[in-house]
Amino acid sequence: MIERRLSPEIEHSLSEFPAVALLGPRQAGKTTLARAIAGRRQDSLYLDLERPSDLARLADPELFLSRQADRLVILDEVQRKPELFAVLRALIDESRVPGRFLLLGSASPQLLRQASQTLAGRIVFHELAPFDVSEIDPGHRLQEFWLRGGYPPSWLASSDAASLAWREAFIATHLERDIPAFGIRVPGTTLRRFWQMLAHLHGQLWNASRLAAGFGVSAPTVQHYLDILEATYMLRRLPPLQVNLGKRLVKSPKVYLRDSGLLHALLGITDLNGLAGHPVVGASWEGWVLEQVVQLLGPRWQLSFYRTASGAEIDIIAERGNQKVGFEIKFSSAPAPAKGFWQAFSDLKLERAWVIAPVEAGYPLAPDVDVVPAAHLEQVLRDF
Repeated sequence: MIERRLSPEIEHSLSEFPAVALLGPRQAGKTTLARAIAGRRQDSLYLDLERPSDLARLADPELFLSRQADRLVILDEVQRKPELFAVLRALIDESRVPGRFLLLGSASPQLLRQASQTLAGRIVFHELAPFDVSEIDPGHRLQEFWLRGGYPPSWLASSDAASLAWREAFIATHLERDIPAFGIRVPGTTLRRFWQMLAHLHGQLWNASRLAAGFGVSAPTVQHYLDILEATYMLRRLPPLQVNLGKRLVKSPKVYLRDSGLLHALLGITDLNGLAGHPVVGASWEGWVLEQVVQLLGPRWQLSFYRTASGAEIDIIAERGNQKVGFEIKFSSAPAPAKGFWQAFSDLKLERAWVIAPVEAGYPLAPDVDVVPAAHLEQVLRDF
């Protein structure tokens, strides 16, 4: 079993908070991680709320859970029984000891809101994404990892064909089962068309009016579809940097599909040769690197992009307190940042910047700017 990078953080939170929530998309590895954590404890109880037998044990949740006060209780797919949150609050207030409940939830807009409101001050949240580059040590298989994406069953599949089959099934299940289960009433065929349209626009600026015209619906409707896919961890909006430099800045966010494997499946890309010759190859690489940076830096960093009307641009700006660094992403074996990159570096007075590219070894471009192989991102970001 691959040890997840988030595991120590979960263990630490369980030592401090009565309840810990581990959220993320299906099949990202939440259950596997929770079982590994439970296995390191003397006494724990795992309940899967999609199993009728486990749901039956919670017919009277207050009575049942009050008898488990000395155990770590893991509640998987907790969004299936939202009324539990009020019970958990009462039980925690009776005995406010750390490590009582570990809640696992697939994406649901209501889940985060209900848990935040009901368990405020009693719970801490973590997000488990699919594998990132630090967790798999891909070595010479880095491009295969990019092709397949980070979902464990996709990455660990026996062949590219098996990986693609799993991803296609995941997309169908997400549309036909998961989204309706979250109480979202949008036809699966409609949302699939929208998702595929976004795949072709991967990494571009969000323009609701233009997309609505092409889709034959209103701008608020396509915005609603976008919100659904974002809330269910399928895509990421990267906001523009808000800074007053006396320059005209782009104000629309950029939209990326979060998992490169799902992007490729939606575009019908089956192998590395097909990916190399596809028009989306550069944007796909950019989105894949963005997701690695997001996961490796963690939630304490605020990420955005910088672009002016005059052409100054950096793909990712990462800010934390007084720290501000940049990442430029190039799909080239000899990356050469354009003039706009250097102008943006000067405009923003960045302390450091890195150009992430599919190169074998890194090298400096300027005193505070280095080219870095994507496989070495963890080493670069380890001290941040």
